[in-house]
Amino acid sequence: MATSEFKLAIAQVATERGISPEDVISSIKLAMVKAFTKDFGGNADLIEVQIDEETGETRLFDLDGKDITPSGFGRIAANAARSVINQKIRETEKQMILTEFKDKIGEIVTGTIFRIETGFLIIDLGKTQAIMPYSEQVSSESYRLNQRIKVLVKEVRQGTKGTEVIVSRSASDFVKKLFEAEVPEIANGTVEIVAIAREAGSRTKMAVTSADEKIDPVGSCVGQKGVRVQAIITELFGEKIDIIPFATSTEKFIASALSPARVTEVEIDEEANKAIVSVPEDQLSLAIGKDGQNARLANKLTKWNIEVRGAKSIFDSESGLQKALSEADKKETKPSMGIWDELIAKTKAEAEEKAREDREALEKMNQENQTTEETAEQTEETNETRE
Repeated sequence: MATSEFKLAIAQVATERGISPEDVISSIKLAMVKAFTKDFGGNADLIEVQIDEETGETRLFDLDGKDITPSGFGRIAANAARSVINQKIRETEKQMILTEFKDKIGEIVTGTIFRIETGFLIIDLGKTQAIMPYSEQVSSESYRLNQRIKVLVKEVRQGTKGTEVIVSRSASDFVKKLFEAEVPEIANGTVEIVAIAREAGSRTKMAVTSADEKIDPVGSCVGQKGVRVQAIITELFGEKIDIIPFATSTEKFIASALSPARVTEVEIDEEANKAIVSVPEDQLSLAIGKDGQNARLANKLTKWNIEVRGAKSIFDSESGLQKALSEADKKETKPSMGIWDELIAKTKAEAEEKAREDREALEKMNQENQTTEETAEQTEETNETRE
């Protein structure tokens, strides 16, 4: 009976603390040596502790193998050992937490806001508590006690008070990991997030590409009726997300990065790592964005210094088709690099096809009306003859 009780006690402590039974035994031995040297003196390195794992009986021996266990030592050691055992267990727990969360760096975990302090939040993650500094928070978000939120494990470090887990909601990787969780094509590697730029709480630009030409990377991220991207926008409390297709052509990639503005020309200066972008004058403010945000995010996304310039618009404001320019405008306007040629050609062809169909329908209707009128006249003449 004693055997099972001792082993059961060891196993219970190990299970509750999440450590191995061997670590519990090691803590007990350390506590016994410390208690002995405190009351009876001696060198701790010269003392060996033996524990009968069947009965739990503890004996102390010197290097010569002589039993030096004092009478009644078990009762004396029990009180002295308690703090040592608890300390050892706490150290083991911290080490396990450190190892566990180091493996989770860059991953999203869910926690509960446990405490709100000046400048940082304490997030309860179950086994431990994490810290979200002010720099990792989103200024437009409001936090409250007991609120369940998703956070990105950004760093695990040894602080003055032990192991500290640092989490974030403002990092660009937080959005990236949300898409990995929401979009199966990203999770299985079919769709790849090539680049991402974010101003937390306001707007994110993300460039995606697909390893399978049959799969639309942008459509995969948006989802049917926008359900996938909307779920992420909800998690980010309404932050805007621009998803653009990645292009191997630097010019096209830069042009796409400035969406929703339509670019007419991109000039590349590779030595200065600079791109001069021309957009129609009526879309200049759209390309730059509020407080320069759209151009700033495009810079971060493409890693090019983008300078946006206004140019004479080559697009008709109503139809969106390329319009005819006067001789003066042609001299002032540089030839387009063809960034939107496919779009222009497609739109123009669709417009011409629709116009042709409308003309044919109108001609057919006129013919039918003429035939109806002739038939009516013939009928009227026949009736007059009969009379």
